[in-house]
Amino acid sequence: MKKNFDNLYEKLGGTYREENGHLIPNVTLTEQSDYQIGKYGRMHLDYIKQHRRGRYTTLLTEGKLNARLHEIDLEANEMLDSIIPRLAAERGIDEDLKARDMIRWVAEMNNIKASAEEIFLREVVYV
Repeated sequence: MKKNFDNLYEKLGGTYREENGHLIPNVTLTEQSDYQIGKYGRMHLDYIKQHRRGRYTTLLTEGKLNARLHEIDLEANEMLDSIIPRLAAERGIDEDLKARDMIRWVAEMNNIKASAEEIFLREVVYV
């Protein structure tokens, strides 16, 4: 029971398949890269799925979603690697403090890491 449709989809070479009496377009997504996605990439994915549906759909249909999430992970690691030592130096957190008071050093470094992550999240992930 194939119907003759004269529409743009067919003119562009699109085809249909029949399922339960309905004609379904044969549409496939373009090939995605297969990078492992880390913490920040997954956070960005959740954000764009919930708040930036158009961007999510565009990246997905163009086959660029996985690559973009991988870029964000790489950017996060680079940015955090540069921000954390700078903040530690500004606050006077050094090896001398680590030798004198390990617990305070750990607390300060955790605080610095949280501050650096917050900066990165605001500037890159939640954009």
